[in-house]
Amino acid sequence: MTHRLVQVGDIRLAVCELGTANAQPSVVLVHGLASNSRLWDGAASALADLGYHVVSLDQRGHGLSDKPDDGYDMATVVDDLARLIKQLGLQRPIVAGQSWGGNVVVELAHRHPTATRGVCAVDGGLIQLCDRFASWDDCVEALQPPRLAGSRADGFAKMMRRVYAGWPETAIVGALANMQHHDDGTISPWLTFDRHIKVLRGLWEHRPHDILASLTVPVLFTPADSGDAWSSEKRREYDAITKQNERVKVQWFSPAHHDLHAQFPERWATALHENIVSGFLT
Repeated sequence: MTHRLVQVGDIRLAVCELGTANAQPSVVLVHGLASNSRLWDGAASALADLGYHVVSLDQRGHGLSDKPDDGYDMATVVDDLARLIKQLGLQRPIVAGQSWGGNVVVELAHRHPTATRGVCAVDGGLIQLCDRFASWDDCVEALQPPRLAGSRADGFAKMMRRVYAGWPETAIVGALANMQHHDDGTISPWLTFDRHIKVLRGLWEHRPHDILASLTVPVLFTPADSGDAWSSEKRREYDAITKQNERVKVQWFSPAHHDLHAQFPERWATALHENIVSGFLT
């Protein structure tokens, strides 16, 4: 496993690579809002064991990547990803993204269809906040992040282990890596509150439902069914999209958490692998 910073336009993105460098296709893993590449560690290792060259990255403002004040709109974030693929010399990799990252990879398939041979959205990709909230202010009120800066690192670690009880250790380590750990024993999110709101605004403005029918790149959705009322609504939503485009496929994980890629890394990696070898994602 190698870690490095890669210059992409006017910023540097932190990437982690593992597996066979010349394996085809490569798989690129894109995290969700306020997350980081480490939450993919379990799935990345499983994919590498299956023979893939795997690249995970910290998106701008997150983890160990550069943190400019601007550029958190969907178009800029997607262009970051397309430039990274080109800079690394990857030949039309499979690109998977979770939650907000799912929207990012769906938009990549729309804006840069020659950059990838297929994308996978993990419990994301269809997030259209303008349909869920009456106004931007309502959206911010409901989805603004907790103010965690200054919290004790040991208390946060205990909370994560309680929330993710029974999950793989890679999930715990990945969740803890969402935070910068300070010498005084406190933490602060790598993604600041203000930048978090800017990413949220980019997601608010994104309209993935408008582009699905026209996508020419195959899209695999792997949503989570947690068994609640919202999951029932999600099932109706995903049933509808499969009728819009024959290159769209849905494979449910049930029961599962929103971070199913960290909860069931080997199972998710196997599902992706099966959709590659079957020819769907090629």
